[in-house]
Amino acid sequence: MIALFVFLGASALVAALGGLATANHVNGWYATADKAPWSPPNWVFGPVWTLLYTAMAVAAWLVWRKHAEGSRTALTAYGLQLVLNLLWTPAFFALYPVLGTPALWIAFGIIVALAVAVAVTVVLFGPISRTAGLLMLPYLSWIVFASSLNLWAALHN
Repeated sequence: MIALFVFLGASALVAALGGLATANHVNGWYATADKAPWSPPNWVFGPVWTLLYTAMAVAAWLVWRKHAEGSRTALTAYGLQLVLNLLWTPAFFALYPVLGTPALWIAFGIIVALAVAVAVTVVLFGPISRTAGLLMLPYLSWIVFASSLNLWAALHN
């Protein structure tokens, strides 16, 4: 059970660091940015990310506790996608005031790599724990959706 709290803690840390990177910018440059017409209101992001980070942590824990062949590779992929997730937020929000539109393209490159890493994680988790693989699918869907928002921002800002 301690491992579950470690995975939840890692997710919470990524969420907190992401929150720090967005705090000054959501109501700053991003408030006046040209956003995709399908962009949800800002208040949606917090609850969605909370659910996704929780599901991700539980999925990783389910894989970890199986101690199955391939678990180490699967958890390495999980760690990589978590790092990419952590990198995207400051690239998108904090770099824009410094670099302008190129920051949004850098962020887009990161989120595309993130989508690939999450897809790989899903594929690796599935055979070890079907539930873990399924728990990662909403996250993958959200990342693909977020990629479309990032692409729009890069094209229109």
